[in-house]
Amino acid sequence: MVSRNDLRPDTSDGVSPIPENPIPDLFDISGVVACVTGVSSGLGQAFATVLHMAGARVVGVARREEELKAWQGTCGDGTAIVVANVSDLDNLHTLATTASIPFGAPDILVNAAGINDRQPASDVTPERWQRTLDTNLSAPFFLAQALIPAMQEKGWGRIVNVASLQSTRAFADSAAYGASKGGIAQLTRAMADAWSKDGINANALAPGFFPTELTKPVFENATKAAINAAQTCIGRNGRLNDLNGPLLFLCSRASDYVTGQVLFVDGGFTAR
Repeated sequence: MVSRNDLRPDTSDGVSPIPENPIPDLFDISGVVACVTGVSSGLGQAFATVLHMAGARVVGVARREEELKAWQGTCGDGTAIVVANVSDLDNLHTLATTASIPFGAPDILVNAAGINDRQPASDVTPERWQRTLDTNLSAPFFLAQALIPAMQEKGWGRIVNVASLQSTRAFADSAAYGASKGGIAQLTRAMADAWSKDGINANALAPGFFPTELTKPVFENATKAAINAAQTCIGRNGRLNDLNGPLLFLCSRASDYVTGQVLFVDGGFTAR
């Protein structure tokens, strides 16, 4: 189990303590508690699995109980699940309390839950617009807000949001989704400004095109998938394990001096 002294930075001279064997320890998250949303599928499930494999105790959150139980059955000990809809903003404090029961208050929050209705802009209704923003933008803020006090008490924490290519680029039939992901980039900076002085760093991963449930319509069109791959510098679309290293970096002490950043993991898509 990670103690508070293991996590709390030494602020006497503004420099975090250096462990005896600094390089291996930089990415060590053994015993740290992580809460990950959207774990029933896609990036959320992949992130929760990677953190578990790296030694963290992981609480997976999602709406779909059957899929959550299947994930927990695969991972086994050191995992717990909470069935909840993060877009139900009035219940996020209850969710934060429930997520703190299995292993204690989370040290890491990964906001991976997200939706994209892929509607033409002319067809977007106020209800669908609000549902997208509640899930993709409002929930990450208010869930973090509910978990922050415990992180402040420890003097260490990590918030990892999920941004997108659409944080900076416009895509067809994605007005609400694009607005939410543009907002996530700015929200990440605002979180960093608010809480990094307490040892809680906030950053975002911005994946390119990865095969998930959310991007299934893109990958079902082989021509479109090939066009997307050709737009990268590397020449292929993403594989889920391409996100493992960036995630562990942002969740560990390796990123002690990195906050308020959006890290694009897109094969160079946005470099062109």
